[in-house]
Amino acid sequence: MSDWDGWSGEQSGRGRRDDGYGRGSEQAQPEGAQRMRHVQRPGPQASRQQPPQPQQPPRRPAEQPAGPGGPGRPAYVPGQQDGSYDSGYNTGQVYGGGHGSAQPPAGPRGRGTGGPGGPARPAGPAPDWRRRIKIGSIVLVSGLLVTGVGTYFWADSNVRREVDLSKVIERPKEGDCTTYLIVGSDSREGMSDEEKKKLHTGSAEGKRTDSMMILAKCSSGNTMISLPRDSDVEIPSFVGSESGKKFAGTGKRTKLNAAYAEDGPELLVRTVEFNTGLRIDHYAEIGFAGFANIVDALGGVELNIEKGFKDEKSGADFKEGTQTLNGEQSLAYVRTRYAFAESDLQRTKNQQKFLSALASQAATPSTILNPFSLYPMLGAGLDTLIVDKDMSLWDMGSMFFAMKGISSGDGVSMNMPISGQRGGNLVWDKAKVQQLVKQIQNDEKVTVRGQ
Repeated sequence: MSDWDGWSGEQSGRGRRDDGYGRGSEQAQPEGAQRMRHVQRPGPQASRQQPPQPQQPPRRPAEQPAGPGGPGRPAYVPGQQDGSYDSGYNTGQVYGGGHGSAQPPAGPRGRGTGGPGGPARPAGPAPDWRRRIKIGSIVLVSGLLVTGVGTYFWADSNVRREVDLSKVIERPKEGDCTTYLIVGSDSREGMSDEEKKKLHTGSAEGKRTDSMMILAKCSSGNTMISLPRDSDVEIPSFVGSESGKKFAGTGKRTKLNAAYAEDGPELLVRTVEFNTGLRIDHYAEIGFAGFANIVDALGGVELNIEKGFKDEKSGADFKEGTQTLNGEQSLAYVRTRYAFAESDLQRTKNQQKFLSALASQAATPSTILNPFSLYPMLGAGLDTLIVDKDMSLWDMGSMFFAMKGISSGDGVSMNMPISGQRGGNLVWDKAKVQQLVKQIQNDEKVTVRGQ
């Protein structure tokens, strides 16, 4: 019995007309078009009735579009009773379309497959901090390098290279150490009357040496030797720094500072070399104003004064203890000699002590790397600092660091050995001076001691 037989018998047996289509009729006229119920046929018969399906790659669960039934459910397909059949005519949904378009499942906070506010956005890569730090370091180093080079050329162009050591004749042999002759002059150059009065410098014209010392920078240890300005020395033959004329030596003995007063730095170097036998490699001189300005630019210099003293001529008035000296006080400290029984010998000791403390505070990272400290200090020093023509900024830096090493105990600080006096002048101990010079020339540890 077929499906059609069951329908016709059931309806005709009831003796009433069925408005549906597809049943038999006893009337003479033929029936019109009949409505037939669609029957799903399983197996090969149903498959033969379907059009060929295009091959589609399998979809991952996260890629399935959302149908009317909810997220993850496919839309209805005619002729499909469960969600497992696809006729092949559904070409898929377009995400993010207009009204009625389906949306894919949203990932956490807009990541992954998509966010509630729009299309999917892939998560960005994590920041590469190593690369950022590397680039930042390169920029920083480049900036410091450019600043350092600029500062070097600025400072180098402002150095007053006015002393020509090539004019010095009959020079001793070169030694293994680098030697500097450091001179503090009483030059009032550039000072107003008010500044002269404030700093107790007087108003004398010209300039004279107020302090002199030899700094030997050696691998065996640095040595600073003060030369009292009242030292008894012989003025040798020399060539005039201005005239170029040679002056023969007369054997005349006089105070060391007289050589400077007679023909300036070149004759002073010539006299020191002739009386010691030690070659001087570089010359550096600074006046009163520059000395005081450097101290003020640093914000003062801290110094321990072991015993208080007072001197009306220099303006000194110090109490015992550690204190910070400004420019005016510092100048008074290094110039005072009448307040001490040892007079000039004690003054030279104070000068060494102060210069070492000054260099120790100037040659520090907090000063060198801070432009608000470095530039004022350089500006103050370069205004009055006079050096020889062959002295570079590197040589100047080496000089300051050598003085700093002495203040920290890495070196020797002393006066030139004295054996007595002659007419009020201090006479050097020749034997000790020769031994001292030999040790410096050969870069040996200095064992000689002076006053």
